[in-house]
Parts: sequence; C-alpha cells; structure tokens
Amino acid sequence: MNLALRDIRHGLFRFVLTCFGLGLLMTVVLSMIGIYNGLVADALAVVKAPAADVWVVESGTKGPFAEASNIPLTTRDAVVRMPGVAEAGAISFQNIESAHAGASLRLYVIGHEPGHPGSPSRIVEGRGIGTSHFELVADRKTGLLSGETIRLGRNRFIVVGLVEGAMNAGGDPAVYITLADAMALQTELDPAAQRVQAARGAVSVKSASVAAVIARVAPGADVELLTATVRQWKHLAALTQAEQEEILVSSVVDLARRQIGLFLGILLSVSAVVIALIIYTMTMEKLKQIATLKLIGAPDRTIIGLIVQQALILGASGWGIGLMLILTVKDYFPRRVVLEPFNVIVLAGIIFAVCIAASGLGVRAAMKVDPATALGS
Repeated sequence: MNLALRDIRHGLFRFVLTCFGLGLLMTVVLSMIGIYNGLVADALAVVKAPAADVWVVESGTKGPFAEASNIPLTTRDAVVRMPGVAEAGAISFQNIESAHAGASLRLYVIGHEPGHPGSPSRIVEGRGIGTSHFELVADRKTGLLSGETIRLGRNRFIVVGLVEGAMNAGGDPAVYITLADAMALQTELDPAAQRVQAARGAVSVKSASVAAVIARVAPGADVELLTATVRQWKHLAALTQAEQEEILVSSVVDLARRQIGLFLGILLSVSAVVIALIIYTMTMEKLKQIATLKLIGAPDRTIIGLIVQQALILGASGWGIGLMLILTVKDYFPRRVVLEPFNVIVLAGIIFAVCIAASGLGVRAAMKVDPATALGS
C-alpha cells in the first residue's frame, strides 16, 4: 500500500487544485526565463543573420547597433579588394512606423544589396527580392502576408517573401528592402522641403552613406589581421563578429537583461518559499494521521516516505503543468520567448531541491509528534 497516493486520493480535488496553482506559478517562472533568453536572442538575431566575419563601421563608433554609424557607400568596393576578403556588402538600418490594416506598425528596415552579405539568410515562404525597387521580405511577426503591399515613406512595397526570427534589440520585426530603396527612404523629405533643398542646391551627404560594410573572409584568412588593417584607415573602424555580439549583449541590452534577471531571481525565491509553505502545511494538517501511524507501530521510514513522496509528486506536477502551459501560450507573447532544454532541466533540479528541503521541515515536525496525540479529540 502506498500511503502517499492513498492520501492524495482522499483529498484529490484539493491536491489537484494545489498542483494547478503551483503550475501557474511555474508558468510565470518559465515565461520569465524565456523572455530573458528571448531578449538576448532578439538582440543577436540581426547581427548573426548575415553570417559575417568583419563589420566595417564609422571610426570612433561601436557599430550600427550601439550608436549611429555612417560611412561612404564606396567603402564596400575598397573592402572587397582587400586581401583575404571573399565577399562584402553594404547595409543600412532604420526604425520606421507605417500604417497597415488600420493600425500603426513599427518596423526595423534593413537595406541590403541582393546577392551580397546582408541578404535574408533563409526564406521560409515566397522568394527573395528580385527587382531593384519596391519589393520587400518581412518577418512573420510583422503580420504581413506574401502578396500584400505596405507603404513605406511615399512608396508602396509588395511583400514577396517571409522570414522568421529577424528582430532588433527592441523587439521590432524586420523587413528587408534593397539598399537603394533604403537610402531613398532615409533621405525622404516632404515635397515642400525638397523644393527648398533644390533651390539651395543642397546635396544630402547621407544619400551615399550606409551604416556598415560587412565582409566574409576566405578560408584560412586572418580575421584579426584584416580588422587591424581596416583600423589603420582614419575614417573607419572594424569589429569582428564576436566583438559586435559582445557589444550588443554588454551595452545595448545590458540594462534590460539585468533587470529581467533580477526579477527572475526574486520570482524563483518567492516560488521556493511558496512550495515550501505548501508542503509544510500539508504535513501539519496530517499530524493526527501521522500520530495514528506511530501508534499502530508504523516505522519512521513509512512516515518519511509519505511526506517526501507527496512533496515530489506536488513539485513534479507543478513543473509539468507549468511547462505544458508555457509551451502552449509562448507564441502569443509580443516578445519572443525562448526556452532551452537546459533551462527546463535546471528549473526541475531547483524544484526537486526545494521539495526535498521543504519535506525535511515536514519530516522534522512529524518525528516530534507524540503517538498519544492520536487518542485525543
């Protein structure tokens, strides 16, 4: 006879309700872990997508993600001629808001040269950009569908393909357009302002500027030597892929990452206290039954097994319910939720340790119970 299971069946509704409540708490814990991972994943998504080895940016800046960077478009031609460079492409980034389907849609616009580094890495639906103007590839999170059109600036673009996981550090979904369209979008003015510029004979400096030039090196080429060579040019700086990723994590999203991490630590502490209180309370409610077991000669290991098994069943049920719920709803979160197997296993280990520790408190109380208590009213 398993006393733990028989006791659970005796108060099944209450136990199931307790497991469900604990499962909801575990859902919140897992969601915070997923949001923490998702924040870092979103920040690195755009910088990892081009699979570049070197980022050439404006001198004195940390790249196009940490601060503004503007370099001449002709830099691409100079970089591609350098020894060890296999291919290079110019790229630009900008945030815009566009009206679509009666709502305001915030987008992260990536201008690239089709066929060069910086193009969408994997199209999951439709095709890549095939013309020089007015086509775009969008991330699914934009809500745009293949064949739809959307207005960017004064022009309408047709969605020809969809990608997944292309976002900036702020969680804005990305759209890819040609570099020519992106540069025109950056320098667009209203018609009246354009006439004033034309009357003054002004020429936009940014019209021939890009945020960065990304390069892929040939097999066996020395990336460090290439970046050191670029840094010798007075108006340019160079970052390796690893350095660019480090800047994003340690600078751009560092404050948000630390805040979410702190909140997650507090939430885990609260969860541990709640689990311990539930298990301890369940034990204290059975003190008379435990006294009866002692009175009829039940060994201590039977009583310890009753408490420990119930604690582990409670913890495992809460963990399982929480995992099932977060896997069901995670795709509906406005920000990406990334749950890795390692995170789930670590949380399971934490719950196991908390359940064992909490059952230890219950066992200590149970061992102090006087068998004569069973004979009282």
